[in-house]
Amino acid sequence: MGHHGPGPRGAGPRGAAPGPAGLHRRQAGPRVELTLSPEIPYPFATLPQSATERLLAEHLAVFGTEVERATELRSVEMRPDEVEAVLAHADGRIERLHARYVVGCDGAHSLVRKAAGLTFEGDAFPEQYMIGDVEVDWELPAGYSMRAVNRDANGAMDDMLVCIPMPGVRRYWLSMLRPGSQAGGEGGSSAPDGIGLGLGGHGPDLGQIQAVLDRLAPEPTTASTLRWSSAFRTSHRMVDRYRNGRLFVAGDAAHIHPPIGGQGLNTGVQDAYNLAWKLALTVRGLATDDVLESYHAERHPVAQEVVGRTVHHARTVRHAGTGLSSDGDDAEMLLRRQAQLLVAYPDSPLVQQQAADGTPAAGPAPGDRAPDCRGLLSDLASYPRRLFDLLRTPRHVLLLFADSEHASGDGAAQLEACAAAAHRAAHGLLDAYLITAAEVPEDARPVGLRPPRVRDAAGEFRDAYAPRDGEALLIRPDGYLSGRFHPAVPERLTAHLRRTFA
Repeated sequence: MGHHGPGPRGAGPRGAAPGPAGLHRRQAGPRVELTLSPEIPYPFATLPQSATERLLAEHLAVFGTEVERATELRSVEMRPDEVEAVLAHADGRIERLHARYVVGCDGAHSLVRKAAGLTFEGDAFPEQYMIGDVEVDWELPAGYSMRAVNRDANGAMDDMLVCIPMPGVRRYWLSMLRPGSQAGGEGGSSAPDGIGLGLGGHGPDLGQIQAVLDRLAPEPTTASTLRWSSAFRTSHRMVDRYRNGRLFVAGDAAHIHPPIGGQGLNTGVQDAYNLAWKLALTVRGLATDDVLESYHAERHPVAQEVVGRTVHHARTVRHAGTGLSSDGDDAEMLLRRQAQLLVAYPDSPLVQQQAADGTPAAGPAPGDRAPDCRGLLSDLASYPRRLFDLLRTPRHVLLLFADSEHASGDGAAQLEACAAAAHRAAHGLLDAYLITAAEVPEDARPVGLRPPRVRDAAGEFRDAYAPRDGEALLIRPDGYLSGRFHPAVPERLTAHLRRTFA
C-alpha cells in the first residue's frame, strides 16, 4: 500500500508517538491541542513509511514469515478449487504458486483487483503536489503540525504548505502545491489504466521548497538536508466489492482517497486485520461459509465513509477554508474519528443484533470497538493490567462479569459453564476471564479454577462497559464486541458462536 498525499499516514491508536500532537496555524488563530483521552493507551505516531514497513516485517519474522522483496506478481488465475499466481523473482526465476485464496494488497493499480473483475470507480483531483523530507530551523514547538493556505482574489486556493513533524531534530515532511508553471505533464496522472494517482515525476529541489517557505512559513525559515522529494496528485476511488470468489482486495487496492488525517494506512491495516482472522479460521476448516462474506459487509461501508469524508474535507480546504473539521465534530470527537476509533460493525452478519434479554445495555454495543480500561488485578500478578493486555491475542475473548450474586456459588458455576461451552464451540480458540467487581471480597472464589479471575479494582471496566451481574461480553480477535449476553447461559453463547465457527 503506497503513500499518496500531503503528509505521512499516521499509525492507528496502537502506535507510539515521538512527541505531542497538535496543529499550529499561521496567523489564523490560536494553537490547537490534539490530546487523546486517558482511555486510549497509545498516542498518534508519525513515522516514515520505511519505519512502518520495517516494524511490520520484524513482527512477521517472529512468526517465521518473510517478506519477499523485488518479487513481481505477473498474473493471477482463479480456478474452482485454487488460485494460480505467477511470480517473477529478481534473480530471473519464474514461480507458479498455488493457493486457496489470494489477497491483493498491491496498491491502486492492483493486478489482483483486475483479475477479480472488480470495478474501481472515482476521479482524480486536478491539483498536483510536491513533497520533500527536510530539516528546518524555525522555533515552533516540537511535535506540532503546521498548515498555511493562501487564496486568490476569488477565494480559490493558489498556495499551500503542510508541515508534518517526523522523528528527528526539526525534521519535517513538507507538502506543497506545485507552482502553476510546473503543473502539467509530470504528475502521476498518465498511468496506463487511467487511474490518476501516483508518487512520481520530478520532485522539488531545496530552492523550490525554500521559495514556498519564504511565502508561507510562520517565521523566517531555512530548509536543509533534503533526504528525498517527489511530485504527485491524489484521487478518490473504491471497489464495488471486496471479494470475488477466492480473490480479495485490501488497502489501496480497494480504496484510495485524499490523505487528510492519515486515514489510508489505518484503513488498509484494518482491512487486513478484519480479513486475516477470518481467513485463518477458514483455511483450518473451522469457519462457517458466511465468515468470509462478512469481510465485504463490514469493511465496504467503512471505506465509503472514509473516502466520502476525506473528499469532502479536501474540497472544503480548496474552496471554503482551512478548518480542521467541517462536520461539526468537537476536538475529541475529531481525534477519535481520525484515529478510526469510531469504526463499528453494527449491521454485520457475525454480530449479535440485540441483547439476549431484549434490553439494550449501556456501554459499547455489539459491533462497537472494545474500549480499554486499566487497574485490573489478577490472582497471579502483583501489578495492575490493562484490558488490552488480555485482548492481545488472535483468539476470541469472553469476559464474564460477576458482582455479588455471580462471584461464588451457583452464580459462579453458571459462568463457568458458559466459559466451558464457549470454549468448545470455538474449537478451543477462545480465552475466558471472570471479571469481578471491585466490591467483591478478594477471598471470594469461583467454584473451580477456570476461567481465571481478574478483579476490576479501579472500577474502570464497570465505567467503560456498564456490565450487569452475570453478563457475558464476547470480543473478536480484531478487538470488536461481537455480542453481549445477559443473563449469560451456555445455549445462547453457543448459538451465537455458530455464526462464526463451523
